[in-house]
Amino acid sequence: MLIATKEIEVRYAETDQMGVVYHANYLVWMELGRTHLISELGFNYAELEKEGIISPVIDIQASYKKPVRYGEIAIVNTWIEEYDGLKVTYGYEILTQDGEVSVLAESRHVCVKKDSFRPISIKRKYPEWHEAYETHKKRV
Repeated sequence: MLIATKEIEVRYAETDQMGVVYHANYLVWMELGRTHLISELGFNYAELEKEGIISPVIDIQASYKKPVRYGEIAIVNTWIEEYDGLKVTYGYEILTQDGEVSVLAESRHVCVKKDSFRPISIKRKYPEWHEAYETHKKRV
């Protein structure tokens, strides 16, 4: 299982009045982690979009454990939790700079044609992505 790690320097604009990262910003960090994982697998999500394929979120779960604050470094670990040739679930662990768990999350996606939102089979249309996802997904 491949785990991609991305460090993020927390900016002031990402915090709320309590001085902690606003909860919705973790979703943005998950996207950064996902994009980084895809890149580490040797692919480019922007190229997929140029071909008229997008990958919307169809479900997201997040459990907030410990806040991250302005000026700290957040560490986003991302992996392929589940994959079946059509849908993919990414797992996330966001850590504080001290290595404590801040957020545990999952997001589920399906690839669709941008113009019609009709699902496509990654397995059939992108066999190289399929093979990489099969090879690097979490083993139970």
